[in-house]
Formats: sequence, structure tokens, C-alpha cells
Amino acid sequence: MALALWPRVSHILWLSCLLPSAPAVVAAGRYELRLVTDSPATTGAEMTITASLVSSDNGSLVLPTNTHFYRFHWIHSPLLLREKTEEAFSSTVRAVGSVPGDFPVSVWVTAANCGMCQPVARSLLVLSVSEFLVGNLVITQNTSLPWPGSYLTKTVLKLSFLLHDPSDFFKTAWFLYRWDFGDGTLLVTEDSTVYYNYSIIGTVTVKLKVVAEWEQTTLDAGKGIVQKKGDFSASLKLQETLRGIQVSGPTQIQTFQKMTVTLNFLGSPPLTVCWHLTAECLPPEEGECRPAPVAGTAYNLTHTFRDPGDYCFSIRAQNVVSKTHQYHRIQVWPSSIQPAVFAFPCATLITMMLAFIMYMTLRSAAHQKDLAENPEPPAGVKCCQMCCGPFLLETPSEYLEVVRENHGLLPPLYKSVKTYTV
Repeated sequence: MALALWPRVSHILWLSCLLPSAPAVVAAGRYELRLVTDSPATTGAEMTITASLVSSDNGSLVLPTNTHFYRFHWIHSPLLLREKTEEAFSSTVRAVGSVPGDFPVSVWVTAANCGMCQPVARSLLVLSVSEFLVGNLVITQNTSLPWPGSYLTKTVLKLSFLLHDPSDFFKTAWFLYRWDFGDGTLLVTEDSTVYYNYSIIGTVTVKLKVVAEWEQTTLDAGKGIVQKKGDFSASLKLQETLRGIQVSGPTQIQTFQKMTVTLNFLGSPPLTVCWHLTAECLPPEEGECRPAPVAGTAYNLTHTFRDPGDYCFSIRAQNVVSKTHQYHRIQVWPSSIQPAVFAFPCATLITMMLAFIMYMTLRSAAHQKDLAENPEPPAGVKCCQMCCGPFLLETPSEYLEVVRENHGLLPPLYKSVKTYTV
């Protein structure tokens, strides 16, 4: 009989547990848990975690008026719980980590009289515990620069170490700070704030070593000195303001001549140089000048003027911390020989010389061809030889020989005599 009644009794007990949790079941998903912590912390220091129950639709849902209607449940192992407090729709715990590492902490909310019911809301976060000191190295300067990590040289810097100790764990400790400014300068102080002035430009890394010591009493060893250390660093981009631009170049030039102007920058190398050519010396507006990247402290600007007149180079240089302007006036005079006027007669003269050379070459070739085809002397010379030959030759036989050579049909003067031998 008792065994037969037990299923009914257990069912009734389950319903009695579910009835008080009905509001929680209905409200599931309509609330959320917001967790806030002061982690990270060093080993042995307390960490505070606060969980607050809020409506998930930005406050339009009204929380119950009974502040003890819900219960907060925590899982924080292996962290050691030091304290837990409950307030209206919030819960706060204080825990300590004895070993370094990252530890998850979970919390959820249920109905106050039904811990096994469906949670109204839940959340999770990870706490970081370090065996070293926890803090930040902060560097400031009395100048506001739009580029993070950039600072001016020859201007005082303030370097401070801010210890993260919300639980006052190091309230009885004394500290020693060893500063390495990255330019070869070392400094040891007992103060967490120093002031330094750099005289170089470039990127440097500031390194800080912090040592904390305090006296601690333990049950086993009694009183003793405990020490914790921490290493911190920060990168600085040291820039020097552009104090001006030195312009070296001619002030007068003729048209169609290439002009070169050298710009020497006084300060850190600029990122860009922008120049504009106008009739008046006015700062160049955005979009009016010709930008050019610059990697050093000098830049050569070249230009060729085509029209005479008075001009002004408006030059603007800018680096990561400042910018500056400079102007350079120049007078452009007309050239004594215009290139277009000079080119036409030059081309005409060259054409005439080429034509003359070709004519002389062809004429010489034709004359040599005539000499090769007609090797006889001119008619006047031949006539002179025929008519005046008798008067010029010494003997009649020489005259007859000349006539025979000129007239091939004449028989030779002497006939050959045949000789027979018997």
C-alpha cells in the first residue's frame, strides 16, 4: 500500500516545488546578469566580483518588489572565497587566488525557494591571477598630439607607474623602481613618478623594473620578508617640430630652362611636402598643391617655366607633430632664342646641306661613268694632234706612225720580207 502511494506523493512534492518557481519560469530569458570585477590581481590579493540582475529590454520590465525573491549561485573553485554579500538583485563575492592562472567564475539566479529550478539568468567571466605585480606604465606630456605614442623631443615627459591594488594588498610594502629610458640613461628611484627630457629623435623603448617588499607573518616560519617583482615597458616615437624650411635655388631664370630648388627641413623629416605655384605668396589650400612623400631632411623640387612673369612657390611640409610653410619668389624672363624659332631655320639649313651633298655625290658619279665609257681625249685635242702633228714631230717616220695609229685601215709602213733557204 505504501509503495503504491509513493509515486503520487512524489508527484505532489514536485508540484509544490514547481509552484513557487512559476514566476521564475515565466521570467526566464527576460533578465540578464551583469558581472563587474577588479581583476587582474596578484597571487594572495583579493578580487571582487559583483553580479547584478537587470531586465534585458533596457529597464522596461519591472523587477519584483520582493528583494528576496531570487537567489544567486556561485561557482568559483579553485579560488578561495573570503566574503559574500547579498543586496537587492545583486550579489558580491571576494575571492583570492593562491596560484597564477586564468580561472572561470560562473553565477546564475533562480527562485529563492527552488534552487533546482530553471535559472532566470546566468553569466560567466574569467579572472586573471598573476604571480607578478600588476600595473601600468603611463607617459604623458603637456602637449596634445593627435597621433598616439608620439611625443616631442626637448620637451619634458612625465613617466609614472600606477599599481593596480584595489584591495590594498601592498599597503605596507615599500617599492624600488629601476628606469631604463632607451637612450643609454639608467635611473633608480623610490618614487613611482619621474620626469625626463629626450634630446634625440626616433623610436625608443622605456623599460621599468618594479620591486615590492613587505614583512609578512606566517604560522610556520614566523616573520619574513616577501618580495614581488614586475617588468613593464612602453614604446615612444620621439619627433621634433618643424622649425622651418630653408630654400636654396635661383631667383631669376629664363623660360624653357629647367629650374631646381633644394628644400632643407629644420626638424624631424616630414611625412609629406606640398607645393603650389601662384602669382602671390599665399598658403596652399587643400587640394591645390602637389603632394610628394619625403623620407629625409632634404628634397629637390624641379620645374620648367614656359611663360615669363613673377611667380611664388608656396611650400608646406608636415610631420606627425607639426607643420610649417615657406615661400620662394622667382622672376622668369623671356628666352633670347625661342626654341620654336630656332628649330625652323636649323632644320632648313640641315636639309639644304643634305641636298647639296647628295647633288655633288651624284654629279661625281656621273662624271666618272662618262670617263670610263669615253676614254678618248676631247675633239679639240685630237684635232690639234692631227693637224699640228707634223710640225711637232721631229721626223717624217714619227708622223706616219701617228697617222697609222689613228687610222687603222692604213697598211704598215714596212712589209714583212719572207726569206727562203735552199
